Amino acid sequence: MIPAKPVVFLHAFPFSARMWQPQLSALTGRYSAHAANLPGFGGEPAHAKTLSAFAESVLEELDVLGIEKAVFVGLSMGGYVAFRLFDLAPERFLGLLLADTRAGADPPEGKEKRTLLAEAVLKEGPKALLPDFLDAVLGETTKKARPEVVREVEAMILEADPEGVANALLAMRDRPDSFELLPQMDFPVLLVYGEEDTLTPPEEGLKMLEKLPKGRMLTIPRAGHMANLEAPAAFNTALLGLLSEVYP
Repeated sequence: MIPAKPVVFLHAFPFSARMWQPQLSALTGRYSAHAANLPGFGGEPAHAKTLSAFAESVLEELDVLGIEKAVFVGLSMGGYVAFRLFDLAPERFLGLLLADTRAGADPPEGKEKRTLLAEAVLKEGPKALLPDFLDAVLGETTKKARPEVVREVEAMILEADPEGVANALLAMRDRPDSFELLPQMDFPVLLVYGEEDTLTPPEEGLKMLEKLPKGRMLTIPRAGHMANLEAPAAFNTALLGLLSEVYP
């Protein structure tokens, strides 16, 4: 039996499918939602070392589930994987929500930083991502006023598998530029950015918006890079709006 109104979630680095719980709860009973664990995360073996291999793993999972077409939702690294998915299988996209991500490749200094961080994680474990990454991945409002979100995000970082984290860092380092794919996305695409995101500021979304045939963009106040966890109500409202457009 083919799932009705499928929605597929692609998680951020270095998290797992668990980060999508606020969205999965909001879609229960209305849409067939599936949050994938990318290779090396959420207990999945760390067998893939490129984003294209991550995407192939997702496609294999969707085939097993009987999901032929879906609305995809990708945040940060999940957005990078969504680009590779589209490159491999554009016919499977009915719509796309890209959150706090960018289409461009890493600059040289960004590549070097990812390389050094991968080496550190293999030596020290995921604690090597603290405190700098934790500080960067959350908005100032969240850090000041939402301690429970800070604790949750820190816990998810610390439970990550070092090999999976290192593989993902190197896969993101080596990812290609994806701007050329944007004009080919002839379906509803919603760009969502936390207003306080310093890792991928809303300006990154504006660059993509210019090239998307059916794109629109929303900025969420008082949220940083993890907009779906920092402002779940606003994020869910945006997501439900896209889904009502694709699945009237």
